[in-house]
Amino acid sequence: MTPSPHVEAFRLINGYQVTQAIHVAVALGLPDHLEDGPLASEELAVRAKAHPGALYRLLRALAAAGVFQEREDRSFSLTEIGDCLRSDSPTPVGAWAAFVGRPYIWQAWGHLLHSVQTGENAFANLNGKSVWQYRAENPAENEIFDQAMTALSRGSIEHLIKAYDFSVFRHVIDVGGGQGQALTGILSAHPGMRGTLFDQPHVVDQAKSVLKRAGVDDRCEIVAGSFFESVPPGADAYIMRVVLHDWEDQAAIEILKTCRKAMRDGARLLIIEQVLAPPNEGLAGKFGDLNMLVSPGGRERTREEFANLCDAARFELISVTAAGPRLSVIEARPC
Repeated sequence: MTPSPHVEAFRLINGYQVTQAIHVAVALGLPDHLEDGPLASEELAVRAKAHPGALYRLLRALAAAGVFQEREDRSFSLTEIGDCLRSDSPTPVGAWAAFVGRPYIWQAWGHLLHSVQTGENAFANLNGKSVWQYRAENPAENEIFDQAMTALSRGSIEHLIKAYDFSVFRHVIDVGGGQGQALTGILSAHPGMRGTLFDQPHVVDQAKSVLKRAGVDDRCEIVAGSFFESVPPGADAYIMRVVLHDWEDQAAIEILKTCRKAMRDGARLLIIEQVLAPPNEGLAGKFGDLNMLVSPGGRERTREEFANLCDAARFELISVTAAGPRLSVIEARPC
């Protein structure tokens, strides 16, 4: 039976409650505790060091949301949705839940009205600094953010490799590549390829262990720096995975211009981002765009907007290829 409009409206209004409940479940490690099978709520309370009665109320609410499955004896197991919240899930979203429930992210969303009224970034207005400065000054928060980005990369890399043929490249540079999760996936799938991971010093500090675990550290150089100043030259392909959406148009154009200076004429630029859907479609992408407005700044973009950015930085957009449920590969060449 289709819910009535007012019931559906009520569900949407209360969506923030589900977000925070899932965040708490992940923070307590509940999906990992349930990895091996059902457990009684009392046993989960012991393992999670939580109040038994309050934890049961959380569990039954998330069971009603489809995250857990409740049994008559008040034991709980994971559903397919809940299984994605495990820290070692092949399609991990738990680290994202751990990140988006952090107070500083929550508070920025609480100032969405300010952003809509003024066009200003809510986080910067609230804190007097960008979210990037905040995380650089708060290593614990930066670690949670990096874990979320690494997990999302791990969950999407298979789609990316299937969607786009990287085998034509001998050397790829991942610009703003974080701790290297996406690059390790590409290098693992192409044993003859070399890679360069490029990001800020405090980001790439943790990359060596990621590359070594994947067995690609002998084929990948780590370079620290700012993509507003320079990027390493000489690669066949320059990858930017969910980088440009962090920046407004002028800053994004400056990043692209820096890449253009480093690129040979025959090289390729691969922008891996969400491409906004037509009107009345694409809920996730368009709410992701609101997230850019209130927290990191920047924006999600349409194909036409990506083409305009490329043109302003002396690139020609060649193609857009879907690479999974969220991302696309936007290929461009120097012109």
